[in-house]
Amino acid sequence: MLKGLTITPPILGRISIGKIVEKNGKRLPEKDDQFTITSQIQSREGWLPHPYDEGLRKAQGGKIRSIPIRLMFNEPELNFRAEYTLFDRNTGRPLCVGNGETCRRRTEEGVVAFPCPSPDGCALAKGGACKPYGRLNVVIGDDDPLGIFIFRTTGFNSIRTLAARLHYFQAISGNRLSCLPLELRLRGKSTLQSYSTTR
Repeated sequence: MLKGLTITPPILGRISIGKIVEKNGKRLPEKDDQFTITSQIQSREGWLPHPYDEGLRKAQGGKIRSIPIRLMFNEPELNFRAEYTLFDRNTGRPLCVGNGETCRRRTEEGVVAFPCPSPDGCALAKGGACKPYGRLNVVIGDDDPLGIFIFRTTGFNSIRTLAARLHYFQAISGNRLSCLPLELRLRGKSTLQSYSTTR
């Protein structure tokens, strides 16, 4: 077997919150209040919806706010990966990937290991280009028990919440995380302004 080869399950599609819209000739992401489940097939308009998207949309009155899921592994780290990632804006490829202690950075000499002080303390990350990047791998339905859908997020609160819940569920299930029927649920975001009053 090749050394350093990352083994991943077959990817059937993606789960996203939001969509891509065209503004002033540019394709930009726009936030939404629902999930979208897409296949791995892309057209000029974007990723094509997966058949699960239509079924869940009909069952939930037009907007997908929750998705029944299962996890493939009992170890949270195998289901959910989160790293600081700096992407090349031209190619979309990662330039630097770190965990807050060490990072692997692409240089002219190849991939080199460096200390990773997190985006706040890194000179390369100035301007907000380096962000936390989380990927949750989930199984939807029973059609392909080894095929996964990926939910990607760059929200620090989402990453923290997902990581914590996976560890909690692992503990209370006696390390049987892959046996639990779970639900990926969209929840409202509250801020200080939600509770403040103006005088």
